[in-house]
Parts: sequence; C-alpha cells; structure tokens
Amino acid sequence: MAVIGLGLIGGSLAAAVRANRLAGEVVAADKRFDDVLTGLELGIIDEAAETLEQAVRGADLVVVAVPVRATEAVLQEIKPYLSADAVLTDVGSTKASFVSAVQSVFGEVGPHVIPGHPIAGSEKSGVRAANPDLFANHKIILTPADNTEPNRLARLSALWEGCGATVLTMSVAYHDEVLAATSHLPHLIAFSLVDTLAGEDENMDIFRYAAGGFRDFTRIAASDPVMWHDIFLSNQQAVLRVIDHFTRDLGQLRTAIAQQDSATLLRVFSRAKAAREHFSKMLSGQAYVTDMSQNQVTFQLKPGGSVTGDIRVPGDKSISHRSIMLGALADGITEVKGFLEGEDSLATLQAFRDMGVTIEGPDNGFVRIHGVGIDGLQAPRGPLYLGNSGTAMRLFAGLLAAQGFDSELTGDESLSRRPMGRVADPLRAMGAVIDTAEGGRPPMKIRGGQPLTGIHYEMPVASAQVKSCLLLAGLYAGGVTSVTEPAPTRDHTERMLDGFGYHVHRKGATASVSGGGRLAATAIDVPADISSAAFFLVAASIAPDSDLTLRHVGMNPTRVGVINILRLMGANIEILNEREIGGEPVADLRVRSAELTGIDIPEDQVPLAIDEFPVLFIAATCATGETVLRGAEELRVKESDRIQVMADGLAAVGVESTVTPDGIVIQGGQEIAGGTVDSHGDHRIAMSFAVASLRATGPIQVTDCANVATSFPGFVELARQTGIQIAAEGV
Repeated sequence: MAVIGLGLIGGSLAAAVRANRLAGEVVAADKRFDDVLTGLELGIIDEAAETLEQAVRGADLVVVAVPVRATEAVLQEIKPYLSADAVLTDVGSTKASFVSAVQSVFGEVGPHVIPGHPIAGSEKSGVRAANPDLFANHKIILTPADNTEPNRLARLSALWEGCGATVLTMSVAYHDEVLAATSHLPHLIAFSLVDTLAGEDENMDIFRYAAGGFRDFTRIAASDPVMWHDIFLSNQQAVLRVIDHFTRDLGQLRTAIAQQDSATLLRVFSRAKAAREHFSKMLSGQAYVTDMSQNQVTFQLKPGGSVTGDIRVPGDKSISHRSIMLGALADGITEVKGFLEGEDSLATLQAFRDMGVTIEGPDNGFVRIHGVGIDGLQAPRGPLYLGNSGTAMRLFAGLLAAQGFDSELTGDESLSRRPMGRVADPLRAMGAVIDTAEGGRPPMKIRGGQPLTGIHYEMPVASAQVKSCLLLAGLYAGGVTSVTEPAPTRDHTERMLDGFGYHVHRKGATASVSGGGRLAATAIDVPADISSAAFFLVAASIAPDSDLTLRHVGMNPTRVGVINILRLMGANIEILNEREIGGEPVADLRVRSAELTGIDIPEDQVPLAIDEFPVLFIAATCATGETVLRGAEELRVKESDRIQVMADGLAAVGVESTVTPDGIVIQGGQEIAGGTVDSHGDHRIAMSFAVASLRATGPIQVTDCANVATSFPGFVELARQTGIQIAAEGV
C-alpha cells in the first residue's frame, strides 16, 4: 500500500493497516520528507519514499491523502507509474472533486478507482497525531461508480473493516450533499463563531468564562485550516445550498427573538431537541443508515417458570398514534398521559414536528401538543420516516392526501415490503394523486393540492387501518365519506374523533364523516395496550402456579377478541374495576393458571384479535386437543407473514402444525423443545416465543428481536419481573 500524504488521516490509515497486518508493506510519500522519516521512526510505515514514483511503482493500493485541491497535481505526477491493476482511492471529504480530478488526468473513472471518505478525525493534525484506532467504530463511505470491479471494491472494503470501520456505499452526489450538512456546515460555523468572538472587545473574558458547550462545539475550529479551505472551495454548490438554508432559518430565529415570539422559539427548540433524540434512537447508532434492523438483538430464554405480580404494560399503540395525529390537527392544546414511548409512536410524533407542530415531551408518558388546526400543517423538509409502523403510514396517507404540499412516506426495510395499495386505491378514488413503488409498496409519494370528494367504500377485507385512513381523508373531503366493514374492527379513530368534538355517524357496519369540520383539543389518558397485555395473559394461563394482575388495560369491544378466545379455551381471567376514561373502556385483569382446551376459533372473533394470534398459537400448542384458525389471511401481510413465520418458529422448537391459506391448525399437547427461532424482525413473533419458553423443555434462542422496541419498550425487564427467564443480547 502506498500512502500519498502522511498527515492525520493518511498516517492513521498507514498505522492501522500495519498494526493489523492488512498489507505486506506500507510505503509513504509526502512533500515534507521529514514527516515521512518521522512516520518511519514511529513505526507507522515500513518504507519512506523520497519520490512519488518510488512510492507508487508496484503498489497494489494507492491512497491519496492530500488536501483535496492538491489531488489533481498528485494524480498527474503518479499517472506514469501506476500499475494497471492498482486500486486508486482517496480519503477526501468531498468526492465530486476527486472524481473530477481523476477524469481530468485519466480521461475517465476506470474500474480500479474507488473514491472514499472515512468519517473520523480530530482537531489535531500531522503525522505525530496518527492513531491506529482512529477508524474503530466509525464509518467509511465509499462511492464506487457503476463500472467498479466488485472484487476490488470487496478488497478495499475488507481493508477498511480490518481497521475497525463500518463500510457504507452511496453515490458521489449524495455523499457531498450529506457531508455539506453534517460536517462542512458545522466546521464553517465553528470557524466563523470563534473568529467573530475573537474580534469582540471582551474577547479575553469571552473565552475565559466559556462553558463546556462552547468549548465542545468550537473544538473543531482548531482543525487544519488548509484542509478545510480546500473542502469548502471544492464542495462549493452543496455547501452554499446548506448555508443558504441555515441562514434563512437563523434569520427566522432572530426575528422571533426580536418580536418576543415565544411560540416560534418553543416550536423550533423542541423540534430540534426531539429530532436529535428521535433519530439517534431510530438509527440505533448507525449514522447515514435508516434501518433499525442494523442493531441485532437476540433473546436468550431459559425453560420453565411461573408468572406472578401486579403490573401495568405500556400504553396502547393505536391510541398513542391517534392522540398525536388528532391533537396536532385540533385547535388548542391537547395533553396526553400514558403515551407509548416506543419507536412506532415516536416516529408519528416526530413526523408532526417535521410538519411544524410544537410537541413537548414525551416525559414518562406525558405529551403536550400545541395543535395547529385542521389546515395548519406545514410542508416537511424531506421524507417522513415512519420506521416500522404500518399503522402510521396508512393513517398518514389519509391525512396527507388533501394537504396543500407534496409529501413522501418512507419506512424501514420491513415496512417497505408491506402493501399500501389497500389505502392508495380508495384514496385515488377520492381524488388523491399517490405514487408507490412496485407492488404498491412504500415509499408513498403524495402530490399536494388535490381536492378530495367523499366516497362510499365497501372494504373487501376488515382493516381498521384502511377504515381510519379514509375517515381521516374524509375530514378534508367535500361531502360525506363513509366506510362499511365486512366484520368489526377496532374503532379508536371513531371514538377519538368524537372525543375531539368531530361527529362520526355510525350505523351498523358503516361509519361516516362530513368534511369541513374542526377538532377541539382535549385531554387523553391512554389505556394499557391489550395487545401487549396479551403476552402476559397467555403466559399466566399456560405457566403452572401463576397469578398475575394487569392494571388499566384497554377493553375496547373491538379489541377484546384475545380475552374472548382465551376464555373459550378455558382461561381463568377475571375482569375487575371496569370503568371508562376518555371514551375508552378500561379494566384490571387477573389471570391464573388454567388447563386450556383447543377450539375452533369463531370467525367473528378473528378481526378482534388479529394482532394477538402469534401468542394465541402458543396457547394452542399448550392446550389439549386441536385448535383451528380460519379467515385470518390479514396475518400474512403484517410485519411478516405471521402464519408462516409462526409455523416455522414452532417447527424449530419441535411443534408440528398445518398451514392453510387463511389460517393454521395446531394439535395441542405437543412438547416445546429448545431451539433457535428466527423472528424475521417481527416484534410479536419474538415476544410470543419468549412466552413459549415457560413450557419449553430446553433453552430457546430468538433472533432478530430489535423491533420489539417498536411496540413494547421495556418488555424484557417486565417479563423478567414477572418470572420469565429472559436475557437480551446486543441491546
């Protein structure tokens, strides 16, 4: 490996490669030959080259690590001596300038050229600052061209990974846009701020009394001026765009301060604070990667145990979503208690912040929403990222279909596989203009400014998400929008609209709204999620010597299918302290061990328990006799194909089942053995097999469990508290 330029980055790469024995020989050249001799003396390189020719002749890999505006001159000088098979890369902070220099010197970007940029550094500079661990747990972005040879890309990636870095790839243009915002602008602000304050009359006291935040932020102003001078001039257009954007926003803050506009300041500050926390969680530490599944979590479960205690599971996810949505569209301030602080609900909350809504919290489940009114949403600055939440995406489609601005809804890898045609098609019939990816899948691109007209829609399949989507679109549509469902589904949207003062007419299986009304802010106390309670209802039913009380559980009639089914199977569930809070019925549930019996699940109960079937399959396995499920084809298009994935998981622990197109047949009384289950990133699958461990004869390992945080934050701790022997690895 030949390194041209032995500064901080070039020296650190040479040191890391040599320390990890990733190259047979590391040679370096620099216009300051004394630096090369220093590198040799410090053991950073194997050979000090006096000329560029000496460095690159015969090299398999040539790394250009000079200031970006010096790149073309270096390439011109080394061109005659480069081996035809040598990989040529760089470490510059701008990639378009490197590609341009390569094209100028070589006439094209050949298959051996792979631009690169390590997202690592220090305010220190020079070869004496070289650190072989500089790239550990940092990103390296490679921007290969379409004609790059895959084996060369793989070899360069392996070298960076050997230095401890995580390798990501993206286009040259996208790299320069992203880095202009995340790296170049902060450096520019730091340089400018220090320069401005140094020119103040009280400059000595300013720096003497500066707090930690000032020191932390301005630390990067001690970076190499020549390097950053080159970066800003080389990435001119992208940097100017982000400077202009920042300048406009800074001007708005100045105006808000001058005019004592507290609402604007609170909105911007709360949105910024929440955005930083939200995206840190959503990205799970993976900068530039919008895929929570990068964080691999595995559940390790020991067999046996009983379930006891007195607990309250987290707030209902469906109601948490809707409380933010309707609170944002209401006039006035809505206060929410019991809000579910899971990834899905937080994604909804952040999306409304991105559309100009001021939201305080969440703080231990408390959220205060400053409503903007039915027509007060603002255009988001970019796509609205909804993580793993199909509920959020389908409901947002209805809300955004009639807004005056364009919008785009995106999600993680799992959500991007889920069908959205079931909401896009009826919305199009109302006048919406919506584009989806192949097969009607996300991302969903919604064109603004489209007038909607109310329709009557007969749902082919019972789905609360589709019904809710169309009713929310109906708030903005001309005339009446009505939806008839083939079987009862959860009615949280209808109840909450009524709670916000927006009349929903209900007659039999049909719900309808008239457009043009307004919502009035209200107070909401989110009940505990019965879908989360279901895991503990089954756990206490199947584990011997169990006695568990679940507090403040939502008992909406459209959601209690899991209780009805378990009782039909013989479960011992008492319903205590029934009451109504904010239009939603709640109760405490006491459940004790019982001998369950297999049943033919009534089809009228299927829509009322659609999310709870994975754990009901575990109950069926532990029951005596046969359990048959029909009419549940909806399960095949959830976060996973829940029928097949559960059948595969049961098979992995020695349980046989028969899968049908719309259900499953499980012969109860089979032994649950130990084994490894792939949850396919589906939170409900993962938690169901945690419950299965109570009756297993050996340890169960469940993989790909990161998404449990989407619906049930704190599941592992609460499960352990009640008696399930669970540990999570990789959190």
